[in-house]
Amino acid sequence: MSAPLPSEKALVPFVSVENMMRLVHHIGVETMLVELTDVIEADFRRWELFDKTPRVASHSREGVIELMPTSDGEIYSFKYVNGHPKNMGQGLQTVTAFGLLAEVSTGYPVLLTEMTLLTALRTAATSAMAARHLAPKGARTMAIIGNGAQAEFQALAMKAVLGTDHVRLYDIDPLATEKAARNLAGFGLTVTVCTTPEAAIEGAQIITTCTADKQYATILTDNMVGGGIHINAIGGDCPGKTELHRDILLRADTFVEYPPQTRIEGEIQQMDADYPVTELWKVISGDAQGRRDAGQITLFDSVGFATEDFSALRYVREKLKHNRFYQELDIIADPDDPRDLFGMLQRAR
Repeated sequence: MSAPLPSEKALVPFVSVENMMRLVHHIGVETMLVELTDVIEADFRRWELFDKTPRVASHSREGVIELMPTSDGEIYSFKYVNGHPKNMGQGLQTVTAFGLLAEVSTGYPVLLTEMTLLTALRTAATSAMAARHLAPKGARTMAIIGNGAQAEFQALAMKAVLGTDHVRLYDIDPLATEKAARNLAGFGLTVTVCTTPEAAIEGAQIITTCTADKQYATILTDNMVGGGIHINAIGGDCPGKTELHRDILLRADTFVEYPPQTRIEGEIQQMDADYPVTELWKVISGDAQGRRDAGQITLFDSVGFATEDFSALRYVREKLKHNRFYQELDIIADPDDPRDLFGMLQRAR
């Protein structure tokens, strides 16, 4: 006797890389970045509903592998993600990821998806969300130091959400800068290729640092940062990995996602335990002040947090209601009688 077909609940929608790319192009990359920004911000406004814990990390000399879980009480999510800077030398991605949503009520998965692309999109959307509250009003020029896989997403998110129209690029590898400039052609941005970080930040109101090396680095020194700048620091995301000289942090007002995680992984790992920070969700909800004057230096010490992945996953799940950019995977054992898992196995012979 053949085994019965799995029930609808046992078939989990799976979004492959191919289908994620189809979905992005169907929506439009800039439209998707704007929509993701709004969804992430909406979840930050209900921050207190979420289970929150620092990500579970397994570190090695080569890199880090992390699990990022959270739940709003109805839906549970987690993301698997790695960070291996040395991969570039082997022609491999520095970051890869996949993620899952599940019902809290049953524990059954309801979505499985690639998240290498989706993480790049949600990271850029989170940066734009923070800049919407922290950057100088009317900011038109941004600098991006570190022109790897995240650079174009950052530039387009700031353009789509804030209206920046000039991006200045610098990387220690000129080929990375050439790549980013080439990819950004045709998006309505003025792109300036720079040969030093000092040149890149000239005239910029927003400075994004997104380098990959797993080390204490000094991408920005104190004398490079004038008043009124917003710094979007996204490269420091694990212990022993920073991008900013600590003197910048002494002059800046620093905003973070989840302090217990950021104090371990972010720029503020350089600082004393009582270094003051403001949680970004409090700014978004109106419980704390963001940018207060034109001369203030604001720093978003972004390490990435699980609620942002939750937001991105629920956004994709909602979009799949209106298209078929997914496959159904039979990954949940589903016997007719839930007590008879062995019988289901036997009937499949």
